[in-house]
Amino acid sequence: MGPLSPTRTMRLWGPRSLGVALGVFMTIGFALQLWGGPFQRRLPGLHLRQSWASSSGSAAPPCPPRQRLVFLKTHKSGSSSVLSLLHRYGDRHGLRFALPARYQFGYPRLFQASRVKGYRPQGGDTQPPFHILCHHMRFNLKEVLQVMPSDSFFFSIVRDPAALARSAFSYYKSTSSAFRKAPSLAAFLANPRAFYRPGARGDHYARNLLWFDFGLPFPQEMRTKRGNPQPPQDPNPPKLHVLPSGTGTRAHTLDPNALFHPIPTVAGGHSQMSSSASLDLGSSSFLQWSLAWLDSVFDLVLVAEYFDESLVLLADALCWGLDDVVGFMHNAQAGGGQDRGPASNGGLTAEDRQLTARARAWNNLDWALYVHFNRSLWARIKQYGQSRLDRAVAELRARREALAKHCLVGGEALDPKYITDRRFRPFQFGSGKVLGYVLRSGLSLQDQQECERLATPELQYKDKLDAKQFPPTVSLPLKTSRLPSH
Repeated sequence: MGPLSPTRTMRLWGPRSLGVALGVFMTIGFALQLWGGPFQRRLPGLHLRQSWASSSGSAAPPCPPRQRLVFLKTHKSGSSSVLSLLHRYGDRHGLRFALPARYQFGYPRLFQASRVKGYRPQGGDTQPPFHILCHHMRFNLKEVLQVMPSDSFFFSIVRDPAALARSAFSYYKSTSSAFRKAPSLAAFLANPRAFYRPGARGDHYARNLLWFDFGLPFPQEMRTKRGNPQPPQDPNPPKLHVLPSGTGTRAHTLDPNALFHPIPTVAGGHSQMSSSASLDLGSSSFLQWSLAWLDSVFDLVLVAEYFDESLVLLADALCWGLDDVVGFMHNAQAGGGQDRGPASNGGLTAEDRQLTARARAWNNLDWALYVHFNRSLWARIKQYGQSRLDRAVAELRARREALAKHCLVGGEALDPKYITDRRFRPFQFGSGKVLGYVLRSGLSLQDQQECERLATPELQYKDKLDAKQFPPTVSLPLKTSRLPSH
């Protein structure tokens, strides 16, 4: 990749952001060290497409589909389901994936281009271009741009930190030293500093996991054991949509600071605050700079609580057909359901509401990310058109249901004990059972191939793509006995 042209300069500093930049010179020094180099990419604006012309998906697309993609796969945010869409799309269209040697790019270390299988540094031998970079990594833009062109479509996904904390505690109980020492999530959040130690093995899973995955620097006070920032409350906080997806009504709004009432805890016989009692979303120059930087890099950030709405916007931005984003949920845990975080607040007990507030306060940087990208998603929805979106979401769900009935035994995800075909049995990790799929018999050859694409778990699909791009000299079994956490 050659030097970036002026047309690829980063779209970042508008009037609002310029003032932020002037007040964050201390943060910039660290950020340039972390993200430095050719990070001046231009993000094309969102060009809205016409709604899909027919349910058959056969209408010719009105524009060329985007096929240079960078997906930051965040943890426990529904990202495995997005990854499944990318696997299937790239496989069907013969695209070349930037693959890790195993299943992750050296996570939790920052991404390095050298970890991409088959990558040759600039100036090396000519190599075929990569189309899709999508497996687990801790984001590092400078190194990503060594692998992918700067005009690639960058996107990711976030989830309400309260819902993410519940999932992460179950999944990473044996991986995070903080979670392992806590008898329950409620006990952990009641006094997290009794268990959490910055830098301890696996403890990045226990606090601000989204922020960590995005590769953002942490404030100095959050890198010390005694740090407990208490930023002032923003007098004009942004609004957050909190109704569940598909309710058929306009989502109402909630002041996010209302969720940050001080929650006393007891440590060593003394009352203290478990975390920041309020989250400043407007006056913190560090936070504003970080969010503005993310806005300049990522073309779209999906929101797990509005997954289907996000997929419609993704298909629109990529100029893909609706069928390209219809898929099955992957890496879902039994009993987890479609946890929609803030959407379910009205039905929670007082104890659950307290746990939710504590989780958001403890993960205050993740909460800032979530509020910010929730707001940007709904701004896009407003631009796209609510009634148009509702029609597309309804069609997407109808197609997904039809595919499930056609492809799957029972038409839904099943307990792994029923999945005897190792090609479709998801890797089991954590305390919960990870659900998977069993294909119906009697499918035509063409339907069998497409249903297999839909049902194949991410790790097995990665192995399939790996074998396709790097054909082995001898036949090797799937490496499922020593799969890492993801």
